[in-house]
Amino acid sequence: MSIDALFNPFRYKNLELKNRVVMAPMTRAKSDNGVPTPEIVDYYARRAASEVGLILSEGTVINRPASKNMQNIPDFYGDKALQGWKEVIDAVHHNGGKMGPQIWHVGDTRMSEEYPLFPMEKVSEMTLEDIQDTIAQFAASAKVAKDLGFDCFEIHGAHGYLIDQFFWNVTNTRTDEYGGKTLKERTRFAVDVIKAMRAAVGEDFTIIIRLSQWKQQDYNSRLAATPSEMEDWLLPMKEAGADIFHCSQRRFWEPEFEGSDLNFAGWAKKITGQPTITVGSVGLKGDFMGSFAGEGSEKTDLSELLRRLERQDFDLVAVGRALLQDHEWVKKIKDGKTEELLNFSASSMGVLY
Repeated sequence: MSIDALFNPFRYKNLELKNRVVMAPMTRAKSDNGVPTPEIVDYYARRAASEVGLILSEGTVINRPASKNMQNIPDFYGDKALQGWKEVIDAVHHNGGKMGPQIWHVGDTRMSEEYPLFPMEKVSEMTLEDIQDTIAQFAASAKVAKDLGFDCFEIHGAHGYLIDQFFWNVTNTRTDEYGGKTLKERTRFAVDVIKAMRAAVGEDFTIIIRLSQWKQQDYNSRLAATPSEMEDWLLPMKEAGADIFHCSQRRFWEPEFEGSDLNFAGWAKKITGQPTITVGSVGLKGDFMGSFAGEGSEKTDLSELLRRLERQDFDLVAVGRALLQDHEWVKKIKDGKTEELLNFSASSMGVLY
């Protein structure tokens, strides 16, 4: 099957990409007390030089006390951290790439004695004042992204972190305006975050939001069980100013609802009419969650991905582990050198190539 669809340019608002390949956000936790290091600069610059269409950074956190769950997750505030990110985006642009930071708040997740993992006891519920300050800090980081020269930004609204915790009825038991029995009601926090971030950057700057049905706390969770419920979830975020929906699945080829082979990104595009990004084990055999258990994964062909892309189910394709292992993945695919692609080794998750 032709790979041409993967290498067509993509344009939306201010965002102009040379191809349809996106580097998926992948937590590295290698930023020294939240400050990106020269090794981080080189890590992203290598992918830009190797023809990745759009690089989305690892999650970067806003200026809130509980925004991160590991010390060396990068900050997206403060002079030292922002100077580090300025060096990153300048290096990426120098190498012909485009990039956006993923802006994040981990919510009620902790990892280590300082950040205990998934506490059994519920932490104190955010007050309305907490919520308003959190929204303001999301907006502040959005403005910083534009001011530093990034080409877009992504809001992390997936995988059981803060915004997703508001979506999910298991974690959102609030009885005020940010709670509710329906998914549409529980979307309000995300809507208010998007509106504030849109106001901070203007109408022409591209905003991506990453969403998932599954949670790291429950792989089988589903926020939207029907297309109608997905409409209630996604359309308010479109109206608030979200441009591109980044639809995270553990395996991109799995259908979202019975009666159609459309995946999550396919349904999101059908419902919203907006561009979408598909992601989930692209180019590899084996689920990415196995990587955390030390499992590697062999490379696989892209025929099913290309079939769906040519059918215009989605617009962009995010590649995670394959691009983490092999920074020249895009060039090798483009040049037909698939025999040179590297199999994924779980050890690569702990280093910066």
